[in-house]
Amino acid sequence: MKSSFYLLIASFLLFSSCRKDEVPAAQDESAEKLAGGTHFTAYDYSENAFGVMASGLSSQDETDFVSGNALFRNNWVTAPSSVQSLDGLGPIMNALSCGSCHFKDGRAFLGNNTVNPPGLLARISIPGDEPDPVYGFQVQPMAIQGVQPEAEMQIQFETVTGSYEDGTFYNLRRPLYTLQNWNYGNPHAGLMISYRIAPPIHGLGLLEQVPESLILSFADENDANGDGISGKPNYTTNRHTGASVLGRFGWKAGQPDLEHQSLAAFNGDIGITSSLFPQDHLTDYQLSINGNLPNGGEPELSDAQARKIVTYARALAVPARRNTSDAINLRGSHVFKTIGCESCHIRKLVTGTGGPLPSAAGQTIYPYTDLLLHDMGADLADGRPELLANGNEWRTPPLWGIGLVPTVNGGYSLLHDGRAQTLEEAILWHGGEALKAREMFRKLNAADRAALVAFLESL
Repeated sequence: MKSSFYLLIASFLLFSSCRKDEVPAAQDESAEKLAGGTHFTAYDYSENAFGVMASGLSSQDETDFVSGNALFRNNWVTAPSSVQSLDGLGPIMNALSCGSCHFKDGRAFLGNNTVNPPGLLARISIPGDEPDPVYGFQVQPMAIQGVQPEAEMQIQFETVTGSYEDGTFYNLRRPLYTLQNWNYGNPHAGLMISYRIAPPIHGLGLLEQVPESLILSFADENDANGDGISGKPNYTTNRHTGASVLGRFGWKAGQPDLEHQSLAAFNGDIGITSSLFPQDHLTDYQLSINGNLPNGGEPELSDAQARKIVTYARALAVPARRNTSDAINLRGSHVFKTIGCESCHIRKLVTGTGGPLPSAAGQTIYPYTDLLLHDMGADLADGRPELLANGNEWRTPPLWGIGLVPTVNGGYSLLHDGRAQTLEEAILWHGGEALKAREMFRKLNAADRAALVAFLESL
């Protein structure tokens, strides 16, 4: 009884020794293994950090991963070719390979590229979420020999200035886009354009196995609880069944799973058909002008190749968090929570059972996303709806691995269009539902701002 009393007193003194605004290390749940367990946790912090194969895969999945890696990185070529397994490129496209946009499985990096920057695309539509009758749903700035590309993209930047409450000034970079040199005539007068950068692809197999019921438990479309956060699901069509299903991948959650996401990208970005997307994306008008065009078979991507590329996307591991016991990082983790970032960037999720990769099942993971749509305000709006997402809404991107983006990709190009060159910039562009959290960040003292950034860099 006496020993229990002394233990209670010791615990009280230990707790009392922390200032009220400090957080004990034990309270930072997302310690080291962001991907849960050991199978999907990688300890490679080099430029290859996002390209590590998860463990615990079947021998068939391991073989498919290796082959899928090659399909992801190799350039596709114009048909007919002696390399029949890689022909069928285009005839119009944004890229020659998956890896040319997702460099080293990471995100695209704008850098100083101002004309047709690799990894940045323009999604287009006309009112009613319909394709432009001449240019379809996506602008293609590249084409095979003998075919005209659709248009040229140019970017300029203007500086937006502001200041923290302590008087420290900051500059933000706003992109100004121009689509010009339209080669098939003028687009529709009501054309709506959404500029999007290629995101990193590690950990997607875990997000694919998060139960729909858990994702929907975070939804509060009408803000019934009055906290200012209105997470909303998007719904799309499963091409196999025709059923309406929850969207969880893409900047506006327009794809339901990694098969749809991967094969839609093959089709839309590289011009490669598959059983799921059997038609080239040229419009009837473009076909009438270009006449008889080469193809690499029907479909150009075989079902076996499709299985391998999807397995590759599913089985990429997540880098472990660094410096987990560092006092500044722990402080930043606490600040992240207290200013409201976790309202959308949900820290902890649990994967379900019965998915395509048994080693991804039943894992407690820390991706920092709710996979829902949120209104991010006028500054980040593209004005273009997609399915149930309106022009202000974006899916919450996961944050795991964000601190290694400069190592893998050469620098930061954050947010949906790559405008933010630092983590601070990305935060300061937040608006809409995130306005309150942004303003709380802007009012932090310099030490707490630095701690929050250090925490994000540790993920």
